[in-house]
Amino acid sequence: MDSRNMEKALEIYAKLTMGEEIKRSHPENGSLYEEYEQNAEVYEILNQILKKLNLTVYEYREALYLSAGEGNRVFGYTNEELKRLMGLRYNKELYMGYYVMYRLLLCFYKDSATYQYREYVHLEELVNEITVSLTAITSDLQVYAMEDLEENSFKSIALLWEELPLVTGEEREQLRASRASQMGFTKLVCNFLVNQGLLLEAGDRYYPTDRMKALTEQYFEEDRGRIYELLERGEEHAEH
Repeated sequence: MDSRNMEKALEIYAKLTMGEEIKRSHPENGSLYEEYEQNAEVYEILNQILKKLNLTVYEYREALYLSAGEGNRVFGYTNEELKRLMGLRYNKELYMGYYVMYRLLLCFYKDSATYQYREYVHLEELVNEITVSLTAITSDLQVYAMEDLEENSFKSIALLWEELPLVTGEEREQLRASRASQMGFTKLVCNFLVNQGLLLEAGDRYYPTDRMKALTEQYFEEDRGRIYELLERGEEHAEH
């Protein structure tokens, strides 16, 4: 193993974990992208390091993006950490947040054959998509009591969503992120994604960043099947 290649692989790893951009057009780190793209040993060393640390690197539009694997306690978030970051109190609210994120992905990206993205999604449109999809999954909600459901089931999520008003009186003039309404809750989740560098916000419109597009493509290629199957079947104990 060439020591220079090991050094370059470690340099790429260090910059990615510190949140720096590794892209061909970057004035300082462009050469590192070239190393990853053209030097097979650098590519292999970096991916071996990341695999050991339960990390994955995604390539999109001549740029590299890092993502933590499931259960990664160092680079990822625990459920408790996510609840704190999003201002949520209960696990069922967090699972609802996961579902909002999933529907947002579907709004942006539905065609895995062409990788075509919509330019943006309106907040109100996203709320409507969530309502319609949950209604389709659990059309017989009235026969279920909340205490009889697992807090992470789709029916429990749908009941929680149904209990929220579309907007509160305070939000009618100026919408604010909160847990008190469907609009406010959705905005709460979108604000978190903006802070994570996954969305850009302009008024009531949300635009996906290249990082979001990179992670979305990888998700649809590797993981979509299981979640899509759970959604289609509407399983009562399907976990996100």
